[in-house]
Amino acid sequence: MWLPGGCASTVLTSLGCRSFRSCVRVLARRACNTAAFMPEAAGFEGASSRAALQDFSVSSSDSFWSAVARHRLSWIRPFHTVQDCDLSRGRIKWFEGGKLNVSVNCLDRHVHTCPERVALIWERDEPGSEVKVTYRQLLEMTCRMGNLLRRHGVRRGDCVTIYMPSCPLAVASMLACARIGAAHNVVFAGFSAVALSERIRDAQSSVVITVNQGVRGGKVTELKRTVDTAVQSCPTVRQVFVAMRTENPVVMTARDVAMEEEMLKEDVVCEPAAMDSEDTLFLLYTSGSTGKPKGLVHTQAGYLLFAALTHRYVFNYHDGDVFGCVADIGWITGHSYSVYGPLANGGTTVLFESTPTYPDPGRYWEMVQRLKINQFYGAPTAIRLLLKYGDQWVHKYDRSTLKTLGSVGEPINTEAWEWYYSVVGDRRCPVVDTWWQTETGGICIAPRPSDPDAEIVPGMAMRPFFGIKPVLMDTEGKVETSNNTSGALCIAQPWPGMARTIHNNHQRFTETYCHPYPGYFFTGDGAYRSEEGYYQITGRLDDVINVSGHRIGTAEIEDIVNQCSAVAESAVIGYSHDIKGQGVYAFVVLKKIAEVQDSDLSRQLNDMVAKKIAKYACPDCIQIVQRLPKTRSGKIMRRVLRKIVERELDGLGDLSTLDDPASVREIIQGHSDLLSKQKPQ
Repeated sequence: MWLPGGCASTVLTSLGCRSFRSCVRVLARRACNTAAFMPEAAGFEGASSRAALQDFSVSSSDSFWSAVARHRLSWIRPFHTVQDCDLSRGRIKWFEGGKLNVSVNCLDRHVHTCPERVALIWERDEPGSEVKVTYRQLLEMTCRMGNLLRRHGVRRGDCVTIYMPSCPLAVASMLACARIGAAHNVVFAGFSAVALSERIRDAQSSVVITVNQGVRGGKVTELKRTVDTAVQSCPTVRQVFVAMRTENPVVMTARDVAMEEEMLKEDVVCEPAAMDSEDTLFLLYTSGSTGKPKGLVHTQAGYLLFAALTHRYVFNYHDGDVFGCVADIGWITGHSYSVYGPLANGGTTVLFESTPTYPDPGRYWEMVQRLKINQFYGAPTAIRLLLKYGDQWVHKYDRSTLKTLGSVGEPINTEAWEWYYSVVGDRRCPVVDTWWQTETGGICIAPRPSDPDAEIVPGMAMRPFFGIKPVLMDTEGKVETSNNTSGALCIAQPWPGMARTIHNNHQRFTETYCHPYPGYFFTGDGAYRSEEGYYQITGRLDDVINVSGHRIGTAEIEDIVNQCSAVAESAVIGYSHDIKGQGVYAFVVLKKIAEVQDSDLSRQLNDMVAKKIAKYACPDCIQIVQRLPKTRSGKIMRRVLRKIVERELDGLGDLSTLDDPASVREIIQGHSDLLSKQKPQ
């Protein structure tokens, strides 16, 4: 794949570069005061501790965000209004009057000070073949791409669809759109042609950027062929830019452009557009309860600021660190913590193209050793998968560079948390179990930032981030004021990183997020607030089971089931029950070493659930499966499991995004066998 100037696989970071944040790190060692921790805090009256700083960020929101925005971002024109928001109407505006360019904030200002610092480490699918790209090289790549898009008619306000694996050219394409004022719509490269075409049409893209083939886990996928099929039903598409990930040629049509060849014809200087703070930066499609994907809109200044601030403080990132987020760039985690957050902070960020088990279950930890990763950010489902293979794959590699471990995507169960902390982190790295969503733009609840010796409770997201004010709502729509209580998780006031609307459907945005609890942002999740005031996410409220009038979150049951020594991971759903209304159905994956009878496992799990929750939460049915149906990002497709149990096999929907569609066929057969055994003889 093309890189400017024939970039070799190793580039040395400039040793002479010391930035302001490096000085802050030194000061922080000497004194744990808030000004050393966050320089802006020197001007915040009464913010003498990190807890007080969080209180100030909520009670004096305008003062906090104004100071942080002026200090952390480079502005072409300063803003005159910090915020103009009304959650009841879905009106969200931050830093009005300000103009800036996101690519300048992510690239140019770092090139001025540290041009040879490594910006990206592309961890290719082939182990040991990483490619390092400096800030200077990434800026050159971005400018060439921006000029190419402009030459082909992409204008400010247009939307470019990107269908690529995690790689430097994908990042350059995102930043090139930001540079010329176009929005980008990154579609996960595992989506089918049907799903891709739906997103292209909704975004009204005239240009699609892709690669000839993708490579993941040693397998080649025909991404260009998928795009060819998708654009047949997308009349707005004029051009498809094709980069070469492999050396295998693909059929090119009249609308196709050989991207790397054309980029070499472009100038390495591209004039950045001066964008308003509230201009669209990108669309990102996520599934909704209606089944129709919704294109959430994120804007320029607020999103970038929130991504940068959360990256810096949740993970305790400092200059010189190597940040390893293994999420695909097709998801919001990849946007915020592989691209925008780290690059806005002048960081070195890893782009992970492979899988956790290729070529073996030690892949993550071999990568940590080789790249000297300091912060590692992954999904609980991958952690549970690797736990199943045993500790030896972790102990095989040196992980002494690790300083912080992160978890994202779903609540992490206690056993996986303990293994992550004890085995992977050698009991010396804090585990930040982060809660946030595509809608929030960045991390909203996490154990850090907090005082260095503040406790971290396994399996709890715990503390709100700066500027975030979570509340719990009862069934009557009233705020729960006490602790040791559960409710619908809402956020009581706006924050800069939140989504502004759903593309071409603001009514759906307000009905989904603003109307359920007027004046509050409704997250769709349930949460528990402990006696100490810590937050634990209990799962989606549409994943709540009502058993004989008792409400129980599926995530809560899964957490208990996963504590069984024989269980590697599980997925729990509700299903129709003649007597209870809804019953509890558990799909269980056993550890490879586990030897247990079905009846013994059932008795053991029911005893554990009865003891830890209540008898009504005990699984009515337990099905042992080899694999759970997951997307390639690791998300368990509980929707598919519900359809199987309810025998709605015609409504399984698009299964092309699954990592292994064969798992669905195995589960269908297993469910059928289970039903046969239960029938009276």
